[in-house]
Amino acid sequence: MILPIVVYGDPVLRKVCVDIEKDHAGLEKLTADMFDTMNNASGVGLAAPQIGKAIRLFIVDTHPFVDSDDEEDDDEFTKEEREQLEKFKRVFINARMIEEVGEEWKFNEGCLSIPKIREDVSRNEEITIEYYDEKFKKHTETFNGLIARVIQHEYDHIEGKLFTDKISPLRRKLISGKLTDISKGKISADYKTKVYVAKK
Repeated sequence: MILPIVVYGDPVLRKVCVDIEKDHAGLEKLTADMFDTMNNASGVGLAAPQIGKAIRLFIVDTHPFVDSDDEEDDDEFTKEEREQLEKFKRVFINARMIEEVGEEWKFNEGCLSIPKIREDVSRNEEITIEYYDEKFKKHTETFNGLIARVIQHEYDHIEGKLFTDKISPLRRKLISGKLTDISKGKISADYKTKVYVAKK
């Protein structure tokens, strides 16, 4: 089922999320709905806060990076990188970042909760992360490159952070009007969104 994506301005996007248990009610359906929602919006990652749930759950599927007919994209990745990106699809539960190392590099990032805004963001090249998969099997793995970047972006979500927190104060000031418009529902997205309305 395709769910509406919570947009900038909703307090849930600023919450540090809580762990869940193996028997969390409806977990299998929730992750399936998140994949449906992410795919419908042509995303490569989606975190539970983005569908209004402050729990430590996010999903990643990087195949859209290479799922293109654009010939220029063919030169962007090595054969090995393309194969990794095509196959990488993962559920991360109760994740904890162990280490972020390597040279920082910039990449133009966007976010389904911040439609139509993209900015260059610096992140470390390599990460080590501990998490549980959808079967609640524990993993500690090291990732690098674009896969590491997507994981870092989604991990930030469960820590109450957004990619706009990582850009310069000047860039934030320049896009502040657009962010305000998003929080007020003055947005156009190719997928269902949900704007926060404060309770009176």
